[in-house]
Amino acid sequence: MTTLADNGAARDAILGRVRKALHKSGSDAGPLAAAEAYIAAHAQGPRPAMPVDLVARFMQRATDMASTVERIASEAEIPGAVARYLDALELPAALAAQKSHAGVCWPEFAHLDWSGAGLAIEARPTAGHDRLGITGSFCAIAETGTLVITTSRDTPTATVLLPDTHVAVVRADRIVAGMEEAFALVRAANGGMPRAMNMISGPSRTGDIEQTIVLGAHGPYRVHLLLLG
Repeated sequence: MTTLADNGAARDAILGRVRKALHKSGSDAGPLAAAEAYIAAHAQGPRPAMPVDLVARFMQRATDMASTVERIASEAEIPGAVARYLDALELPAALAAQKSHAGVCWPEFAHLDWSGAGLAIEARPTAGHDRLGITGSFCAIAETGTLVITTSRDTPTATVLLPDTHVAVVRADRIVAGMEEAFALVRAANGGMPRAMNMISGPSRTGDIEQTIVLGAHGPYRVHLLLLG
């Protein structure tokens, strides 16, 4: 039987190792700076070789994860691209409501001509009944086809997690090789880690019931990526 004394001893041992590691870092800037220096100096584990063309790799892996991808040249093309994607969806009658041309977007896209593309898009967090959510992304990871979205006053997480259809704008110059580069970029941009960070690899899915993959279990049924640039 594990006793409180045993738990206390284990905790003290862990904290002792942390203090020892911080002391070895030789930093005089405080425990946090010492910890960051220790992590930065730690050698990375083995990583797969990555191609020179990270954009092509990202597109391939995103498609592997059941996302769809379209390349666009400018931000002004976003509304038209979203409308084309929705018009091309072929859904059974039971899911017809998910083909909605009304939804929400991040504030950074509020100025776009949504009505000109036949869309009714509001710049607000979703209230839970919205079928379509349009977001940006902080960066993307070529190795796994993953979106990285960080929270801030202008990037409400609920816009990503609740609607049936998630359309995300990915800037080609923000595609990095792997998670290591993504975390380094997040830290550099925010002066540390943000309050929350979401990593999204394709639509929501589960295989809990008879190991049958079901999409849209606890999030978007579909993820469409607009690759800008």
